[in-house]
Amino acid sequence: MSTLEIRDLHVSVDTEDGPKEILKGVDLTIRAGQTHAIMGPNGSGKSTLAYSIAGHPKYTVTGGSVTLDGADVLAMTVDERARAGLFLAMQYPVEVPGVSVTNFLRTAKTAIDGEAPKLRTWVKDVNSAMERMKMDPAFATRSVNEGFSGGEKKRHEILQLELLDPKVAVLDETDSGLDIDALKIVSEGVNRYAGKGDRGVLLITHYTRILRYIKPDFVHVFVDGRIAEEGGPELADQLEAEGYDKYLKAKA
Repeated sequence: MSTLEIRDLHVSVDTEDGPKEILKGVDLTIRAGQTHAIMGPNGSGKSTLAYSIAGHPKYTVTGGSVTLDGADVLAMTVDERARAGLFLAMQYPVEVPGVSVTNFLRTAKTAIDGEAPKLRTWVKDVNSAMERMKMDPAFATRSVNEGFSGGEKKRHEILQLELLDPKVAVLDETDSGLDIDALKIVSEGVNRYAGKGDRGVLLITHYTRILRYIKPDFVHVFVDGRIAEEGGPELADQLEAEGYDKYLKAKA
């Protein structure tokens, strides 16, 4: 059973005025079978946490630790983190012209597993996953995310999640830009993954609407680079009713 453990994580980013600290001591443990939701206002550091876990070069870890099953994540390259079992669904998935969805997925699966999947089985798996995500089979031959709508990009992210089957999934505002139908499809995909029972999910969102479909075990309020409060699913309902005002006032 896998565990992602974040301890006293401090992260800064370079600006025109010099380094600026974004994360100011984050403690978080995500165990297999758990879904954690992080909620907070814009600019609170939620996405910085996601990208720091994944190894984005823009962010500099200045203190603390991140481990996956005891292994030092921060010492790993980005591809090593993926092979170790970490997955990031990006808020703004990038286009990759000239690389087909089929080739991208099979190359990623081969890199993670250390061997290429059997072609006949793999094609069947991809087609089944695309059907579950309500994606037209024609998308398999298109370039990754090129010309995709916002909803199509997000569904493709969850398609990757299903096929690559990581130990821990970090989902950065997967609900942004989705209409209600796409939100339901994406949520169903996340629930299928989480429903395996031995996978961890870190879901970053502004709004409670996705939490109507994906039920978190824990909710964390993120303000000014720290976790300001933690609770169960009822905390999300409280945030929906009251907003982040009291946390922002406490920070001031």
